[in-house]
Amino acid sequence: GALSLTQATEAGAAYTVEQVTRLAEMAHAAGVPVHMDGTRFANAVARLGCSPADLTWRAGVDVLCLGATKNGALAAEAVILFNESKAWEFELRRKRGGHLWSKMRYMSAQMEAYLSDGLWLRLAAHANAMADRLAEGLRTIPGVTIDAPLGANMMFPRFPRRGHRALIAAGALYYLWPGDQSLEGPDDEALQCRLVCSWATTTEQVDAFIATLRAALAAQAA
Repeated sequence: GALSLTQATEAGAAYTVEQVTRLAEMAHAAGVPVHMDGTRFANAVARLGCSPADLTWRAGVDVLCLGATKNGALAAEAVILFNESKAWEFELRRKRGGHLWSKMRYMSAQMEAYLSDGLWLRLAAHANAMADRLAEGLRTIPGVTIDAPLGANMMFPRFPRRGHRALIAAGALYYLWPGDQSLEGPDDEALQCRLVCSWATTTEQVDAFIATLRAALAAQAA
């Protein structure tokens, strides 16, 4: 088995260097390796302001799956084993598991540009900034609550069903959370949702989202 940490988490939080270090210490004391699911690793690094090394191998992480797909790349991820003696076995397991594409070099080429000149962190910082802008705007609207601080570029606000209807009718794309909730029901019932900003999100989109929700809930109050 292994201890697997998702960084940033599915709840939008980010493990600090100290937290990763402590968890890795406990795992290694029990003879368990540490894997980091870094699908949103760039967003966590940009948010925490630390170095990638401090958040991974220096903290005791054995394997990092460095995601790029959610930060501007197309189907590109990199598995980084900090113990090079494990690399050959991993190559065999990758092939055995059916994850070796015949023309993988075309996908892998993206990683060179992605990691050059700080591009990956600039993209992530932009997504985080758009999420901050969105959260700040939402908090000014009566009837909207956001329970936790942002650890990356994701949040889970609650607001009345009428607001969700107005946003989706205006073209907003997001999930209710959990996903089995319905848009059918009382207008004033608060529903939670999952909002994520990306490397391509614009300030105009964020401001339009906030304005649409503000107008919908103001109409409800009137």
